[in-house]
Amino acid sequence: MFDDDDDNLPNRDAGIDGYKKIDRYNPELIENLSASYHNVLTQIGEDPNREGLLKTPERVAKAMLFLTHGYDLNAEEILKSAMFKEEYSQMVVVKDIEVYSMCEHHMLPFFGKAHVAYIPNGHVVGLSKIPRIVDVFARRLQVQERLTNEIRDCIQQTLNPLGVGVVIECRHLCMSMRGVQKQNSVTTTSAFSGEFYKDKTRTEFLDLIASKLS
Repeated sequence: MFDDDDDNLPNRDAGIDGYKKIDRYNPELIENLSASYHNVLTQIGEDPNREGLLKTPERVAKAMLFLTHGYDLNAEEILKSAMFKEEYSQMVVVKDIEVYSMCEHHMLPFFGKAHVAYIPNGHVVGLSKIPRIVDVFARRLQVQERLTNEIRDCIQQTLNPLGVGVVIECRHLCMSMRGVQKQNSVTTTSAFSGEFYKDKTRTEFLDLIASKLS
């Protein structure tokens, strides 16, 4: 976790194995965003010069850059950095991946879990890369439907597996904090390709993500 007062704060620069590690913010970008948020505070009737809000524009600017740093990451390169030839041809499932994203309509968070599966076709990928590509697309302004498709398409196009299955379950604060104000609603989206269009394969995937380890 990053501390707002820590010097080692996220940035959009250095890269490691196709995954850009966030180290430091761009000072000019922070200054420009901070000025915008300072104006927002004034427009809603707050006093940005009072003690509790003095650093708020800068904090929000840094938070927004962190929450949207997926724009500067390349999901395909992340997968390619850990692709291995392997003759495994059964389903690989990574489930209960935490998802945190921002609704592009109201810029309020939505959050939940993603479940991702693929059937290898000569190549497997390091398991940690699946959650990372979920983050790449989640850390952008999103709608859940597009997020689901982007994860599926990236895996399908990069690994060329026999099929991909993605299910995402999220709560949307734009529904619970405003608008209809339904606190307990959950939105589920799914996207499939290849073998996952077959009822038997899709059912196996759905059974696996519903099961719990004993």
